[in-house]
Amino acid sequence: MRFFKIIAVIIVLLVGAYAASMYYFVEDSKNFKIEKEIDYPLDKVFNQFNNLQNFTRWNNYFSSSKTIVIDYYTPYEGTGSAISYTDPKNDNNGEMFIRYQNPNKTLRYQLFEDENENPTMVDIKFKPLSANKTKITWFVYTPKLSVLERAQNFWTEDKFAENIDNSMLNLRNVLGNKVQKDNQLASIKYDSLMVENEEEKMILGVNVSSSNKKDALYRNIVMNYNKVYNFVTMDMGKKNDEIGYPVLITDADNFKDKEVSYFFGIPLSKKTGITDNNFSFRSVNPTQNYIIYYKGSYEGRIKAVQQLIQKAKKDEMRYGDLYQTFIEAPVQGQNVNVKLSLSVYK
Repeated sequence: MRFFKIIAVIIVLLVGAYAASMYYFVEDSKNFKIEKEIDYPLDKVFNQFNNLQNFTRWNNYFSSSKTIVIDYYTPYEGTGSAISYTDPKNDNNGEMFIRYQNPNKTLRYQLFEDENENPTMVDIKFKPLSANKTKITWFVYTPKLSVLERAQNFWTEDKFAENIDNSMLNLRNVLGNKVQKDNQLASIKYDSLMVENEEEKMILGVNVSSSNKKDALYRNIVMNYNKVYNFVTMDMGKKNDEIGYPVLITDADNFKDKEVSYFFGIPLSKKTGITDNNFSFRSVNPTQNYIIYYKGSYEGRIKAVQQLIQKAKKDEMRYGDLYQTFIEAPVQGQNVNVKLSLSVYK
């Protein structure tokens, strides 16, 4: 009995010492600042923060979990917008609000986690450094913690900083795809032959063989587009601003063949593990391409492809694969809007 009393006294002393050290040496809340820069225009960056449907797609706090369920409340954007979330797998839930915004300048978030009645307050300041570069500054104010909970403040800032690092990587991928698409649409000149340097790509898709009779090939392309798009958006959970334009890769001369083999896929920012053996990744190395934009019936593309091949032969260039990038998703019975790219080299 005396032994248990001694143990009890030791425990009380240890808890008392812990509580005293927390009370005198550890602050009940944390205030800190984190600064980052991103190579995208202010208006495009700000829209990813003040629209909570955009925000939750790339912010690692929400996007890192596949089991999280988020409800969005009107007005969806700006002051007064809000979300509630629950994540049964990680035993996590809460609510988040935008309490204030000064467009393209500042935002204030309020985050209630689990059953805590005291919110985390986050003020974010946006500053344009140039036409294509923005500085983002987070000012974080954590809720007050009881004496016994204050040890959490030792790792709060590091945890928040790690989340921002991962989130910024996601944001760069989202904006990279979005800006690339916007720039590509703005620069289109149909039926004009141009030279373009293509960057490296990682494409998830399927290898296919199809009959080239009448419209059989295009029907097959539409079917496989839907197959790949559904897998990427539903099974992998990717949003439209996280993926590139769908692309078909084939031999440049096979439009004359009775049967056509091709790879059809959608560019992603990085290679990830997949469990469905029907799909595979294909890496496309940087190339120099002769390109031409074409709009019309799919069968009518052949004339544009021949223009590219004739140009390569005239310039005494060897050529490789033909890339057909669908600016608009292929739909049965409708004209196509594509960028035809022929890779060339000496």
